[in-house]
Amino acid sequence: MLGLSLLAGCASNPETNDAEVDAQVFDDKFEKLNRGVFVFNDKLDSWFLKPVAKGYKAVAPEPVELGVSNFFSNLGEIKNVVNDVFQWKWKQAGVDSGRFLLNSTVGLAGLIDVAAKTGLEKSDGEDFGQTLAVWGVPQGPYLVLPFLGPSSVRDTVALPPDWYLNPVAYLNPEEDRYWVSAANIVQVRAGLLDLEEMASGDRYTFIRDAWLQRREYLINDGEVEDEFGGEYDEYSDDF
Repeated sequence: MLGLSLLAGCASNPETNDAEVDAQVFDDKFEKLNRGVFVFNDKLDSWFLKPVAKGYKAVAPEPVELGVSNFFSNLGEIKNVVNDVFQWKWKQAGVDSGRFLLNSTVGLAGLIDVAAKTGLEKSDGEDFGQTLAVWGVPQGPYLVLPFLGPSSVRDTVALPPDWYLNPVAYLNPEEDRYWVSAANIVQVRAGLLDLEEMASGDRYTFIRDAWLQRREYLINDGEVEDEFGGEYDEYSDDF
């Protein structure tokens, strides 16, 4: 879906869209199949998810939108902490743990980002796909998954562990799990409505390149290698 694709590719770091992706580095050997799935996801988004997101944004006051976003972001800190530890990022694990504990209590179950006001800033986040990359697992070809959008072989393999680290996966009854997951998807999509204008030219290529660049940025913790072989932390001041 366009909205979730933009989320994965550029919502957190839209500046990465300006750079060219090296075709030698990012393998899209399944492009024909990927494009077919992309069209399916895009139509599903246009017919269903996008209208629902627009309706949500129209009726939900901004403080409500922010609170819902903060709530789900706080749940994501559990995944961040576990993957911090897997990657031996002890300092970041401490920060993310502090954020979760503080926001879950003083921040009213995460509705208010109290931790940020104490200097515990939100990170770009960690997931098991990044952990596998740090462990040396190859990325593999680029994939577009039905309903889920951009991925790679490595990130697809990493989906189950990330799901098991999501507290929503343990909600009972099962219907509650689906409703909460749907609420998260809608609030994420609503937050991306204004970003659609960024897509230009061939949208499949645009979103693919944005997603791949964003993944490289996250895996390297902002250390981006330029075309001359040097490294620079281009966005360290922003994140």
